[in-house]
Amino acid sequence: MAPRRASASEPAASAAVFSALGDETRLGLVTRLSHDGPMSITRLSAGLPVTRQAVTKHLRVLERAGVVRSLTEGREILWHVEQRRLAQAQRDLQAIARQWDSTLQRLKTFVEG
Repeated sequence: MAPRRASASEPAASAAVFSALGDETRLGLVTRLSHDGPMSITRLSAGLPVTRQAVTKHLRVLERAGVVRSLTEGREILWHVEQRRLAQAQRDLQAIARQWDSTLQRLKTFVEG
């Protein structure tokens, strides 16, 4: 079966995810949400060296990239990870790895041949 070809919008979406996750604080927030489940900004910011306002800004960047989403439960806003978006990013990385493996194999065959 031939690999699925990416649509024109996928590279831009993947770039947004990788860019958003490229920040240490944002990566930490996603890691924490992945391990501990949905949380409020108050819980997420507990123990961090940044303000709740900074955490909110980081969450908005992650939300624009499709990595997290907020849900209102009663009077509280809870943030959670969008698993499908992270799964797509993982598939994108795997596709890049396969391309590199193929390229390196062709180079090895050329050099040894």
